[in-house]
Amino acid sequence: MSIWTRLFCSAACPQPIAARTRLAYGLGAATSSFVWFFGLEYGARLLQPVFAKPAAWRVLDIIIGVVMGLLAISLVVRFLAGS
Repeated sequence: MSIWTRLFCSAACPQPIAARTRLAYGLGAATSSFVWFFGLEYGARLLQPVFAKPAAWRVLDIIIGVVMGLLAISLVVRFLAGS
């Protein structure tokens, strides 16, 4: 079991869990990791012609910037609401 799987399992399951549950969690984590990285590779291959244009990268950068800005705003709002 990798360090990442142990880290996520310890965060998700702070109480002691049965070996069968740990096995199921580990298999699920490994399967989802495989599907995620396979999807990234396949999606990158499909989107290669789209991202050959600089305008596509600018749009992606703007979308990422907006998401990061919204996350920052939500963190500030939560911090101010909690104090």
